[in-house]
Amino acid sequence: RGRKSGKLFTTPLLYLRDGNNYIIVASQGGHPKNPQWYHNLVASPDTRIHVKGQRNLEVSARVASPDERAALWPRLVDLYADFEKYQRWTDREIPVLILSPR
Repeated sequence: RGRKSGKLFTTPLLYLRDGNNYIIVASQGGHPKNPQWYHNLVASPDTRIHVKGQRNLEVSARVASPDERAALWPRLVDLYADFEKYQRWTDREIPVLILSPR
């Protein structure tokens, strides 16, 4: 949900399964700013996702802690190698978000 507009948006993203959680990356292709969907999720962490076999799965989003990010990052790079390149291109630490079923 847009934090300013209140509108619902759909944003296709790669994800990594981690137990019952879904892990997503706010890479924005290595651009200097985080994507708008990241700010929207931080402002309104309760949302719905569609993944293979499940539609309208209710989840709550949170930014991974530094230790969680360090553990997840190599797996994310294995999933999509360009994440490592994007991190080199930007001065910001690319956020990793954990979506947990509600």
